[in-house]
Amino acid sequence: MYCTRKTFIKFFISAFATIIFFISCTTVKKAPINKPFIYNTEITVNGNLIKDEKKRLTADLENYWDDSLKIPKLQKLWFFYVIKNPPTFEERNIIRTKKLMSGYLNSQGYYYAIIKDSVPKFDTIIGHLGLWNKIFHPSKIIPDQIRATVLMNIQPGKNVTIDSTAYILLDSSMQKIADYNKTKSLLKKGTVFSKQNISNELDRLTNLYRDKGYYKFSRDDLFALTDTTDTQLLPLTLDPIELNKLIAEAAKNKRENPKWDIVIKQKPFKDSSKLNQYFVAKTYFYPETKLSDIPDSLITQSNFKEEKNKNLIMRYKEGKFVSRPLKEYTYLHNGNLYNETDFYKTLNTLSRIGAWQQTDARIIPTNKDSLNLYYFLVPAIKQNFSVDLEGSRNTGDFTAGSLFGISTNFTYRNRNVWKQAIQSVTNLRIGTELSFISNTDTITNSLLQSFQVTLSHTYIFPKLIQPFKNWSYLNNLNNKRTLFSVSGTYYDRKDYYRLRSFVGSWGYEWSKNTAGWAWTYKPLNIELYKVDTLTGLINAFVSYPFLRNSIRNGNVVGSNIQLSRVFVGKKNMNNSYSVRFYAEESGLLLSLFSKINDQIFDYAKFESEFIFSHKQKKSELAARFFAGAGIPTSGKSIPAFKQYFLGGPNSMRAWNLRQLGLVSSVASDTINPTGYTDRFGDMALEANIEYRFIIWNFSSVKIGSALFADMGNIWNIQADPTNPNASFDLSRLGKDLAIGVGTGLRFDLSYFLLRFDFGYKLKDPARQYNDGWADLRNLKWVEKRFNGVEVNNWAFQFGINLPF
Repeated sequence: MYCTRKTFIKFFISAFATIIFFISCTTVKKAPINKPFIYNTEITVNGNLIKDEKKRLTADLENYWDDSLKIPKLQKLWFFYVIKNPPTFEERNIIRTKKLMSGYLNSQGYYYAIIKDSVPKFDTIIGHLGLWNKIFHPSKIIPDQIRATVLMNIQPGKNVTIDSTAYILLDSSMQKIADYNKTKSLLKKGTVFSKQNISNELDRLTNLYRDKGYYKFSRDDLFALTDTTDTQLLPLTLDPIELNKLIAEAAKNKRENPKWDIVIKQKPFKDSSKLNQYFVAKTYFYPETKLSDIPDSLITQSNFKEEKNKNLIMRYKEGKFVSRPLKEYTYLHNGNLYNETDFYKTLNTLSRIGAWQQTDARIIPTNKDSLNLYYFLVPAIKQNFSVDLEGSRNTGDFTAGSLFGISTNFTYRNRNVWKQAIQSVTNLRIGTELSFISNTDTITNSLLQSFQVTLSHTYIFPKLIQPFKNWSYLNNLNNKRTLFSVSGTYYDRKDYYRLRSFVGSWGYEWSKNTAGWAWTYKPLNIELYKVDTLTGLINAFVSYPFLRNSIRNGNVVGSNIQLSRVFVGKKNMNNSYSVRFYAEESGLLLSLFSKINDQIFDYAKFESEFIFSHKQKKSELAARFFAGAGIPTSGKSIPAFKQYFLGGPNSMRAWNLRQLGLVSSVASDTINPTGYTDRFGDMALEANIEYRFIIWNFSSVKIGSALFADMGNIWNIQADPTNPNASFDLSRLGKDLAIGVGTGLRFDLSYFLLRFDFGYKLKDPARQYNDGWADLRNLKWVEKRFNGVEVNNWAFQFGINLPF
């Protein structure tokens, strides 16, 4: 019986139910004898709250059980859990838990919550023989156990909301600043009243004043008053009936729509300098500070040479740096009103550009309204040289056998070129692919299959080099860098082709803020390619004609831009997200010049990627979605080195490298005599999901595993009469998608992770029966295509670090 969609869903549900069963397998060790002990705790949040809010409160309240009610549960092999030395059940611990949970709920604005504990549930296990012991200690009997389950039923009630917010400050200038920025308040009318919101508002005001020159002002100088008075009770009345009515109405409003007023006030102070606004008098830099130096002592030393550059003074001894870059990376200049945001922005920028390994600073008042700023910078090692060795293995389904790749990277880095904190990176990469299996059916039948050498050089300028000097918008950007890079490559695919390339680019990197979107823009990207076709590829052209459009001489002249962001969930800190968008074009401007355009690849390329991760203490659920398309504008396919491929250790792991697609086409299977079976497409869609978990810990080494599923394929944008099944058709999308499932082992060695994955082709569009689905009752490891070519339904992958 073949695996239809209905059968697959039933299989998936059965497998999921089996996993749930194993998750529930918990064994208790060293439990108190003849005494009830804590075996399980449960929290139920009731009331008219939205689903997400109930989920958030339930998760957070789990952290507020009294220590004597917390269960010491440890995860063992796979889904087995062990409880060691569980605490004895005592009623007083429940009372302490109620106080802790009530305090938390108050901090979240639930001041009228009702917490009830039900009568603890006791289960007596007679002569218990746990599942763990059944497997590992079949003759060991555990004494009787009295297991207690504690239940907490919580009715949070309505959130207290803010009715009004007022600011009362002792200084008129500070009062004006607070009133002017009141629209940015975090305590707006209708906002949930919580201690955290009030704390955040006090922080906002403190930062606001310190950015306005109030250097000595601190958060301790502010406090918040809460007015819970019900104005309905203020009118005087001697009528007891009317008074009872007012009290009843007030109680009802308090229960159904509680509102409080907040007043932010300034504490009385003895030090009047806290009301002074400070200006920057002088700025000093010590760019040659040693790790052993004491910053405060350097300020008083007089044996430094000095170099002045307008608003700053550089103090040095050896002359390793010039002052010009320090001026460019300083956001707070002499004569400016002290601004703490700009002060830390300067420190952070200097620490990120790479020339210094450590930064520190001191602020010293010189009189009642002036400050001197001192920056102490510890230089990083100026030059270093590194050698890296990489290895990979690729087993083709029906190629020239097993290929083993090895490459060496020689990298030289200079972190202070021309004494201006400019970085340069020079890299030499030499690699080769070897075949240890002889195959007389292919043209290439030798040990050496390919050889590659690449030499690249990059300059990284820690600023934006551009003609708009007075563009004020640039002052608000962070992590600004300009990159200029060139590289040359020679690649020899024995008996198929030789590729020579030269790549040069000029680009910029920046971000709006430290936690915002990161931009990379290359207005000029030039790539020159020269391909020499050899006998093997010429023969492949005969059987695979559309390869001529992809593998040909030509150049890329255009630009590209990338927008990316990595962030953590606001409601759940265990959730992390990564988003990336990319666009590239070639030949757009040069299309106006026909003579030049004939030598340029014309295309537009777009990509998007989304990665989600939910981490627990010993497990992680990760998912990824990728979509990319290269659209040719000249009627030809985009070049092969710009196309997409799937398969290998990091994508569609049930297929070997570049062995998936095109779609359901089996055209590649028919060219076995040439030995060339790499598959490339103009478009790719891929989705991956993976559940990762720890199996065992050995000191600093973690052994883990994963269950994964991959789905995707590659297509051509334009129809090809010689390969009609290779083009994209939305109506055929469900049929065209390939699905692979599998598992693997991961060895986390702290510095890097070794990964061994095994994948099986659950759905292969090239499989010519049952719409590509595998027969679950008769799984086949090897299948024959219609032309007699044998292909594997599985793949073993070796990778370094996680796939996404």
